[in-house]
Amino acid sequence: MANNLLKGKKGIIFGALNDMSIAWKVAQRAHEEGAEIVLTNAPIAMRMGEINKLAEECGNAPVIPADATNMDDLSNLFDQAMEHLGGKVDFVLHSIGMSPNVRKGKHYTDTNYDFYHKTMDISAMSLHRVLKVAYEKDAINDWGSVIALTYIAAQRVFPDYNDMADAKSLLESISRSFGYHYGVKKKVRINTISQSPTVTTAGSGVKGFDEFVAYADAMSPLGNAGAMDCANYVISMFSDLTKYVTMQNLFHDGGFSYTGVSNEVIDKFAK
Repeated sequence: MANNLLKGKKGIIFGALNDMSIAWKVAQRAHEEGAEIVLTNAPIAMRMGEINKLAEECGNAPVIPADATNMDDLSNLFDQAMEHLGGKVDFVLHSIGMSPNVRKGKHYTDTNYDFYHKTMDISAMSLHRVLKVAYEKDAINDWGSVIALTYIAAQRVFPDYNDMADAKSLLESISRSFGYHYGVKKKVRINTISQSPTVTTAGSGVKGFDEFVAYADAMSPLGNAGAMDCANYVISMFSDLTKYVTMQNLFHDGGFSYTGVSNEVIDKFAK
């Protein structure tokens, strides 16, 4: 049910690929809550996905291609977005992640370092790039909100999450460091949301992903948080109801992050 939480607000959503994407659901919910949005993704991802279908559903939102590792692309994105929206934006969603090492089945101890650099640039440094462009262009309104999606592998070892775990650690650090500077200058708040393992096109590429999902569900008192529930949480973070929340890594995982062991898991080992 819509509550007009984002009425009058404007934003940019990175990373919607198809209807499995959390970013896709965030775009839908932002539109429902009264926001005007611009959609963006890398050109190659746009060719693979169905973003134009989402754009039509969201009031014919403009789709502006941008490689988030390319500063010129990002500069053009913010310029075009502000021109279309008639001014600065109020929120940005960073839902970007890709590891060539994962895609190529490279073990963490046998990392290809050229791939590793790409993982860091695409999955983490891209957030710094987005924020740098927005900061220099003064493109986000005072008290605006930036959210990046992360995963608990930044804090705990999940062997097959590979170098994406390193990338998520960097992503969270960037959100804190840039969150300080952007907060001091413009009151812009920057946070990460650490979501339950979620069935998305990107997540499904991780070895043992189905086991990840089943284990997390068995460990979480509330069960795994779904993609739409994550989208609702993101909307709350874009709204004025959370104006003083910044530089935080916010777990949205049904309690998994603070559960040592569950009875359901213990029962699986009971003789």
